Amino acid sequence: NVKIIDISKKPTSLREAVVQARICLRAETIKLIQDKKIQKGDVLTVAQCAGILAAKRVDELVPLCHPLPLEYIRIDFKLQKEAIVITARCKTKAKTGVEMEAMIASCISALTIYDMCKSIDRGAVIEEIKLLEKKGGKSGHYKRA
Repeated sequence: NVKIIDISKKPTSLREAVVQARICLRAETIKLIQDKKIQKGDVLTVAQCAGILAAKRVDELVPLCHPLPLEYIRIDFKLQKEAIVITARCKTKAKTGVEMEAMIASCISALTIYDMCKSIDRGAVIEEIKLLEKKGGKSGHYKRA
């Protein structure tokens, strides 16, 4: 009984989703990232590009997602003492939401950071992938408390 949901009769509206992920790393690793001294290159720039590319391909990665014409993708990083907080924001005018696009963007950004740092920080942990806010559509506005 697997099926993609019929959205043909739904009205188009402005949709937005904000998702946050967190990757825990040693303080020394954060410093190397900040100073752009990781052997594979500029970690945050590569992670940002990877997240953007992934958001544009969600329908190829998650079987029951509709393809969406993304109109805005932004990925920001906040460096903490022993973690990087990744915030992905996606917008579109469509018949269905962009939560999965923002989820994938934050996840792939975190996985890219992991990949680029795994040789020097084997204890890295990706955690707390969560929807922070969603706007648009029939279900309305959601904001995590």
